[in-house]
Amino acid sequence: QVQLVESGGGLVQAGGSLRLSCAVSGGTFSSYAMGWFRQAPGEERKFVARISRSGISTVYATSVKGRFTISGDNAKNTVYLQMNNLSPEDTAVYYCAAARDGLPYSWDYWGQGTQVSVSS
Repeated sequence: QVQLVESGGGLVQAGGSLRLSCAVSGGTFSSYAMGWFRQAPGEERKFVARISRSGISTVYATSVKGRFTISGDNAKNTVYLQMNNLSPEDTAVYYCAAARDGLPYSWDYWGQGTQVSVSS
């Protein structure tokens, strides 16, 4: 019943920036931890970042730490991923996910994915 709709993907040159959005419906945004994952062609889906229900705690993959920022807006029921200093290695389909439980996170709901392509 919970739905996640992503937007903001596109083509950008190396060193550029992009902001992804994920709108949550069918549930209360503050009831879920939120996360971002990505999958490159021929590779397994990998964790990128997550934010706690309170929005206070954030965790990032080492490959994006210092370049990407995850945040949420309770009024809009939307989670964001700000991506700076992009590299061709960041090219992938990016997915947002919502989790009802943590320790470990359940990742119960997923968005459709949005393509991010970084050219050299």
